Amino acid sequence: MRLFLALAMMMTALLHPVLAQEDGTPWQAAVSGQIAALQAGDAAAALDFAGEGFRTQFAAQPEAFLAAVEASGYGPIVRSRSHSFGSFERVSETVVAQVVKLVGPDQALYEALYQLVDEPDIGWHVLGVALRKQPGIGI
Repeated sequence: MRLFLALAMMMTALLHPVLAQEDGTPWQAAVSGQIAALQAGDAAAALDFAGEGFRTQFAAQPEAFLAAVEASGYGPIVRSRSHSFGSFERVSETVVAQVVKLVGPDQALYEALYQLVDEPDIGWHVLGVALRKQPGIGI
């Protein structure tokens, strides 16, 4: 009985930080979803993860959204090999700044600062991204 209780307490202690992170960061699904859509070349799906301004501007031409993303220098995100989440900061009740670390197609490291908004009744969407190359190489 003591062994069972000890194991249960250990599992709870180990899982608690993971569960807390997942509960506290629902916007990360929007980031991962948009990156996956960009990588697949699915312009409509990538646009669905964008903020209202982008969705309105490119509603009739999702392919133009994908072209604009590429033309604006975000190729390392579109063709990234992997991404992981760094720190985040709640700017307000509905806006978050999330750091995303990426390994680009050239094995170079990149850091992106995503600004996301929790839009009423539809959830988290990407407002904008600032991307910069980092020193080093990814594995």
